Amino acid sequence: MAAVRISSRSGLPSLLLYLGIGIALGQDGIFDVKFDNAELTQVIGYAALVVILAEGGLGAKWKEVKPVLPAAAVVSTIGVAISVGITASAAHYLVGLDWRQALIIGAVVSSTDAAAVFSVLRRVPLPPRITGVLEAESGFNDAPVVIMVVALSAVGPVEHWYILVAEIAMELAIGAAIGIAVGWLGSLGLRHVALPASGLYPIAVMAIAVSAYAAGAMAHGSGFLAVYLAAMILGNSKLPHWPATRGFADGLGWLAQIGMFVLLGLLVTPHDLVDDFWPAVVVGLVLTMVARPVSVFLSLAPFRLPAREKALMSWAGLRGAVPIILATIPMVSGVQGSTRIFNIVFVLVIVYTLIQGPTLPWVASKLNIAEDPAEADDLGIESAPLERLRGHLLSVAIPTKSKMHGVEVGELRLPAGAAVTLVVRENQSFVPSPATVLRRGDELLVVATDPVRDRTEERLRAVAEGGKLAGWLGTGGSPASGTPGATGPQGGSAIPQAMKLAKKLGGAGADTRTGVSGSGSGSGTKTRP
Repeated sequence: MAAVRISSRSGLPSLLLYLGIGIALGQDGIFDVKFDNAELTQVIGYAALVVILAEGGLGAKWKEVKPVLPAAAVVSTIGVAISVGITASAAHYLVGLDWRQALIIGAVVSSTDAAAVFSVLRRVPLPPRITGVLEAESGFNDAPVVIMVVALSAVGPVEHWYILVAEIAMELAIGAAIGIAVGWLGSLGLRHVALPASGLYPIAVMAIAVSAYAAGAMAHGSGFLAVYLAAMILGNSKLPHWPATRGFADGLGWLAQIGMFVLLGLLVTPHDLVDDFWPAVVVGLVLTMVARPVSVFLSLAPFRLPAREKALMSWAGLRGAVPIILATIPMVSGVQGSTRIFNIVFVLVIVYTLIQGPTLPWVASKLNIAEDPAEADDLGIESAPLERLRGHLLSVAIPTKSKMHGVEVGELRLPAGAAVTLVVRENQSFVPSPATVLRRGDELLVVATDPVRDRTEERLRAVAEGGKLAGWLGTGGSPASGTPGATGPQGGSAIPQAMKLAKKLGGAGADTRTGVSGSGSGSGTKTRP
């Protein structure tokens, strides 16, 4: 846990700290543990990468990714190809590696690391457009790079480039199709089937994401692209008990990173790195200062992004454990000089992560790129399905910068069939009236019938982003006043329908008991009207 705190405060990806632990435990370290099983490291690394990509996909916001999806797709394919060519040329002509080894190194280090990008970028105040491109790129570019490295590491002559390109395109298409299908079917099932316990939802979500990887790999497609897309769909599907699911995935992602990085530290032999230190620095310098900027500027040229944003994206191409894991593929395949490839990649990743990670906020500041502080916080909504009652309990947390602050309950104009039944403020709960003014930090309990659940969430998020005039100011979430049968401050008929549902939850007595809490634990909340 101390490593996590140090990583968060310094701006360094946790990679360096956990690699250091592994090196200290391994050969030439304190305990001198002998470990040289590259095949086991590769298998465990793949498993950890699946979990990390799933966690990244679950945290990706579709509203940020959607506008930049074409740009992210281009920079993670065409951009990667440009970077591979430039980096491989440097490794061949400047370091003296043969072309197969040079191309393998070029492919391995041209992939940005999802764990490193997620851990650093989510703590740097960047505009959503830049964050969306970088996070989507780090989730997408693992797939083509893995295919390329496996092909280059195969025994025998390397296939013609056009055959390799066709294979990459086919595997990406299969992986994307399977990922979208698994994610859509999984979200559909979880939204319409109530599981026996709230704790099963996080496990089910991760199981569906991992199933996408397995299905993609079995179909000879890209399992890594499949798991990322499936997780992204699940993460944007308004699933029940979402905060608990997100916290579980985040913890699992940290556990995967820790195990993967420590294992990679055990695999390396520090005294073997000395001879390959300067070759790694030279290749890394070309990669960082030439290959990455050229690939970003050329691949993003059709999208007319400002030059300063492209410059920041060039510097934010963070490497982490993924390139080191990919460097084990030629070792397992028996490629000549594979140990040297691994050592060069290892040194390159450590040196340039030390430089790029901590300096990213400084570079963003010098380029005058910062997130708008006035932007409203995303509204936290947790849903618990009530299968027998054909309804939903929505637990809504109003964040600090939400524009829902100062809005009266009646001004929410929820659709018919939904109503705010409880407000928790400063550890005190009460039943609101239409004139109750909501404040930042409030937690609301909203009862919604099944047909209007989605429209209720949409309206709540619209008010959180646009205030009481949402729907007239182009912020989406049309007010419920135009809904047939909706009258009164909350849609008139909304109150009787929703209150009947609330009474069913608590029985005929004076107490109202609910089966959902802000933490998603399923514990009850008791209030007296």
